[in-house]
Amino acid sequence: MGNPQQPSRQPQVADGRSPLWRGHNVFRVVTFLYACFWFFDQFGEYERPWLAAVVISLMGGWTAFTVRRYWTRAGRTNRMVLIDCVVVSTLFLSNEFILTEHQMIGNLPTVVTVWHPTMVTAAASQWGVFGGLATGIIAAASNYLIRGFSDQTMSLDTLLLVGTGLVIGLASDTARRSTDRLARALRAEAATAERERLARDIHDSVLQVLARVRRRGAELGGEAAELAKLAGEQEIALRALVATTPQETTEDGEVDLAARLQVLRTGRINVSVPGNSVRLPEPLSSDLFAAVREALANVEKHAGADARAWVLLEELPDEVVLTVRDDGPGIPEGRLEEAAAEGRLGVAKSIRGRVESMGGTITLDTTPGEGTEWEVRVPRPEAIPAKRRRGGRR
Repeated sequence: MGNPQQPSRQPQVADGRSPLWRGHNVFRVVTFLYACFWFFDQFGEYERPWLAAVVISLMGGWTAFTVRRYWTRAGRTNRMVLIDCVVVSTLFLSNEFILTEHQMIGNLPTVVTVWHPTMVTAAASQWGVFGGLATGIIAAASNYLIRGFSDQTMSLDTLLLVGTGLVIGLASDTARRSTDRLARALRAEAATAERERLARDIHDSVLQVLARVRRRGAELGGEAAELAKLAGEQEIALRALVATTPQETTEDGEVDLAARLQVLRTGRINVSVPGNSVRLPEPLSSDLFAAVREALANVEKHAGADARAWVLLEELPDEVVLTVRDDGPGIPEGRLEEAAAEGRLGVAKSIRGRVESMGGTITLDTTPGEGTEWEVRVPRPEAIPAKRRRGGRR
């Protein structure tokens, strides 16, 4: 192929939650400095000043360690965030042995003070709304546990802890979804660029050779004409393959059935699909594709080497219709039942069974000498009643 270019690398997508993590790191450093101010201000009033010194030292070391870990995407693991929440909660609960009764009742700041909510911002950034709400509730419960009473200030603290988890969690979920969508778009773009590169290389080499074999074989006749026919079919199939849009699953787990069917096109198989994409859930799309492929395999096996086939995809508001027709000799009456009785269940299981498992219907129209036509109708998932989707009675 000459000197083909090296395949392009998959694009790396920055984590959309990185700004949230940078904000968390700044918040943790600022709140630690705030805690240091109150530590020195109240040092002489603590019941156990030495334990307060231990806690503030551990807070400083943990702040430095986590800021460094959370600076990179690799350090933001679920395990790390879980350990972070445990450490912060443990240091906060240690105030039970540090503060005096007067400090507890007077709502004076604990040693940990506003450094405590940083566990909520970390969990919300990592796990979204669920993580933010859960850790916000845990942090508020820890506050009530060591104080032992409830007042307006405690209620406000609870609102701020849970609200912070909710807001940052929503932002995290939105950023994650945006990152996933961007990653899929970039992968599709890279796949398209790679396919175009391969198409150029194939056009300059393989396709030109096949075209030359096809023309020269047709000129020579005889066995060379058979080779020319095979070369022509492979040329058409290869052109269809490199022209087909790369399959990329959407955020809802759907793929384009129309693009998937394009790869079946050959010199003897014509594929007609709508101009727009026909997006279906991936399992449903795969089953329909497999049913069509099985029907075409039967054409190849039973209709003869010269038989032609047509595949038609139609998208209706409530259902998808697939038609596979050939110009072969047709199926004699009773032949399918006879094959099933003999244990050859290719049509019964691979086509009919597959369609029935999708909740669809399949009809056969065949006459000896006039070809065969299979019509498959499958309801779109959104058109199936909810009770039926859940397996309930109609």
